Amino acid sequence: MIMTQIRLAILFALLVFNTSVFSQTSYPKITGYFGVLHPIATFSSEETNVNFRDYYAVGFPTGVNIWKSSKIGFSFEVVPNIKSEDGISKMNNLLFHPGVLVALGKGYTFAGRAAFETNGRYGITPVFNKTVIKNTNSSYYVAVPLPVRFGNEHPATFTVGFQFGIAF
Repeated sequence: MIMTQIRLAILFALLVFNTSVFSQTSYPKITGYFGVLHPIATFSSEETNVNFRDYYAVGFPTGVNIWKSSKIGFSFEVVPNIKSEDGISKMNNLLFHPGVLVALGKGYTFAGRAAFETNGRYGITPVFNKTVIKNTNSSYYVAVPLPVRFGNEHPATFTVGFQFGIAF
């Protein structure tokens, strides 16, 4: 049991940290990333919620991208979300976020993601991403996620967010 866990941990580290075991000059190409997500405003038929005004919400998208070619790939992302309100902070949701990646050129990427949240909501998230700094072993990006959510006896919502992070 422990040996299996160690093997899985080593495999995960190899995938995420993009070691030389995988040649990155050919495909499939595997990359990992970590970011910080700030939802800016959420709109529904009942209300508009603005982050930073009455509460503070932040998410930490962490994922693995598997590029099939230079144009298309698959991504799996997990996003723990933390909310602080009235002096109390807690992790209020975990988002499972698989999707398709489409390279648009000049450092731009579109991610079309399905969304499954532990709070009972589900939906889609189109994400527009731009690599702003590219180094030999990493790159820095900014992104605009546009989540649409349904379910759990709440009205449909549309959110505009801002994300930044590092890919390696």
